Amino acid sequence: MEQDNKVVADARETFGKGAARKIRAAGKIPAVLYGHGTEPQHLTLPGHQVALLIRKANAVLDLQIAGSSQIALVKDVQKDPVHQVIEHIDLIVIKRGEKVQVEVPVHTEGESYPGTIADLDAKTLLLEVEATHIPENIVLSIEGLEEGTQIHAKDVELPKGATLVSDPDALVVLVHVPQKVDLGEEAAEAAAAEAPEAEAPAEETAAESAE
Repeated sequence: MEQDNKVVADARETFGKGAARKIRAAGKIPAVLYGHGTEPQHLTLPGHQVALLIRKANAVLDLQIAGSSQIALVKDVQKDPVHQVIEHIDLIVIKRGEKVQVEVPVHTEGESYPGTIADLDAKTLLLEVEATHIPENIVLSIEGLEEGTQIHAKDVELPKGATLVSDPDALVVLVHVPQKVDLGEEAAEAAAAEAPEAEAPAEETAAESAE
């Protein structure tokens, strides 16, 4: 567990929308911690620090609650849809060494064969990993891949200690040639109709020269 993940959390005893607004107005975030058969704990987290930490997918926080340490996985982040202000965070109790299932983002690097594009069909893969060693992402190289190349979940090299939970045959990347833009019959007819008009002046000039 990284030292930077240590977060001092305060237990809270006031609830409801009014209390939550006051917490957010003070630059903090209301949260609830649950799991492993424990009673839910309502907490207040430091806003700026936690906002930076949860930019990473599947962030794990080392909560310092009343002098004791509790590791927690960020399960859900609720944001205001307009202002994108964090309104509430759900945390799950985890223990060192235990396995958890998490959706890990998939990123591509490199360029496929000239003239082709690589579509990322699966933006995440469900993995089972050690709770305190959750990979930030999975990086796939598409460098030089030719048209028709398919990468399935079972073909992806997983981080050490990770097990694939997603369907092994799920398509992750497909390399193909972009379809040509079809102008349609109307556009073709319009282009054909304009062609004789463009040639007319030249014909008239030739006729005048013959006279």
